[in-house]
Amino acid sequence: MRILVTGSAGHLGEALMLTLQRSDHEAIGLDIKRSPVTHQVGSITERAFVRRCMQGVDAVLHTATLHKPHVVTHSRQAFVDTNISGTLNLLEEAVAAGVKSFIYTSTTSTFGCALIPPEGAPAAWITEDVVPVPKNIYGITKLAAENLCELFHRTAGLPCIILRTSRFFPEQDDDVGVRETFDDANLKANELLYRRADVEDIVSAHRLAMERAPEIGFGRYIISATTPFTRADLQQLRTDAPAVVRRYSPGYEAEYRRRGWSMAPTIDRVYVNELARARLGWQPQYDFNSVVGSLHRGEDFLSPLARAVGSKGYHVEVFAKGPYPV
Repeated sequence: MRILVTGSAGHLGEALMLTLQRSDHEAIGLDIKRSPVTHQVGSITERAFVRRCMQGVDAVLHTATLHKPHVVTHSRQAFVDTNISGTLNLLEEAVAAGVKSFIYTSTTSTFGCALIPPEGAPAAWITEDVVPVPKNIYGITKLAAENLCELFHRTAGLPCIILRTSRFFPEQDDDVGVRETFDDANLKANELLYRRADVEDIVSAHRLAMERAPEIGFGRYIISATTPFTRADLQQLRTDAPAVVRRYSPGYEAEYRRRGWSMAPTIDRVYVNELARARLGWQPQYDFNSVVGSLHRGEDFLSPLARAVGSKGYHVEVFAKGPYPV
């Protein structure tokens, strides 16, 4: 297949390109920035450019976006232009070109305020049935683009799959309190319990979605590491998360103790990937137990692909008080 990957200079875009270049597919990287895996340099907001890039394309993996880190540095109009109008350009040109599979990289940030349970309530159990309540322009525009994808499936028959990905970026957390409390690797290991995935697993989900889209037609799926938790754990996760983790991974404490790490005292949400595993046949390889195993062996718990892509940042400017302004 000839596959167009938008956002090829970004974290996920580069990971997809590196993986697809080792396959039998022909991958075309599109980005506004130049990179070793970008073939077409330009903006998805430019309709004529998108039309040229779409010629002969069988599948689109649409990862290009303005992210949460851009909320303070970019205007709301810029978010609308890129995340909504840019997606509309791609969808219309994909239909015109006879594309057989359109995969849209969305985000669990679309859930917004629905992720935050009231004081004293159990942790939120986040499945595809949870109604999104976006809390910023990023979430609003990503949800609007999701709805455009659904519209084009319904009215034009374009096979579209939306992947709501959880955290996979290697950059530091934007919350100064979190950065001061946890070593960065410690924090990311903790997050694999409930709100993070390794980019290698994100890539495998995109490849499966691309292959299954013509059969499935349309779907929205949460893409996050497989949690060990169940609904029965949700109340205790808010009050004593380490005790819950101990039940599922009793060996973690020794490995954490050796490094001076700590478990989060409370967990407020759990992303559930059951639907993606069932419908896409997705089998993520990286989770909290794989982290503990890697720590025991003295190995890096990140995948080889995550290490190859590395950290990219989101801005040319370096900010004194964090990885990006909040």
